[in-house]
Amino acid sequence: MTKLYKLLSILIVCGLSGCGFFSQTNYDEMAPSAEPRFSNSGKIDLKVNKIDVVSEFTPSFRRPNVEHLFPISIEKTARVWAQDRLEAVDYSSTKHAEVIIKDASVTEELEPVDGLFEKDRIKYRATLYIIVRITDDNQLSSAGTEVEAWRELTIPADTTIEDKEKYWNKMVYDLFNDFNQRMDYNIHKYLNMYIANDNSIQNY
Repeated sequence: MTKLYKLLSILIVCGLSGCGFFSQTNYDEMAPSAEPRFSNSGKIDLKVNKIDVVSEFTPSFRRPNVEHLFPISIEKTARVWAQDRLEAVDYSSTKHAEVIIKDASVTEELEPVDGLFEKDRIKYRATLYIIVRITDDNQLSSAGTEVEAWRELTIPADTTIEDKEKYWNKMVYDLFNDFNQRMDYNIHKYLNMYIANDNSIQNY
């Protein structure tokens, strides 16, 4: 059995500053717990008969993991991304696509400080790792691309829960801004042969 698998791993390191928001989306005008949406980025029409979203991430509900405390769920938003961005347009095809959520976690770490007048801090790290894979059942072949993105946030330990949620929500928005841009690039570059009406030829 021959199996063709093209896999690109993209690792994104991006600080809290220096990154934009979603195109045509103003974070400050959104409701405090409004989930990011991706419709403004446009649909990617895939020449597949269906798209399945599979989550392999299992939250522990125990610290240092705190993703369950976030008003905006990273895992749920990943599903929204797939719904908003990807469309199956060839129902007679023998190919199908999978969006595999490998990681959608947030960890919390206390950072004590030695200074008498300094406050302890809490560092949060949000990680999103997704694979988009297209499989042809007849030819027993597959192709895929992946993106792993993360964000880190450090705030005073005595930050109120209301302010924490604002910081958390912005971190999730920025995380998905990075992911959306990079995955869009990857799909058009490495899975372009599966995109409807895409006649470009990529060099690898």
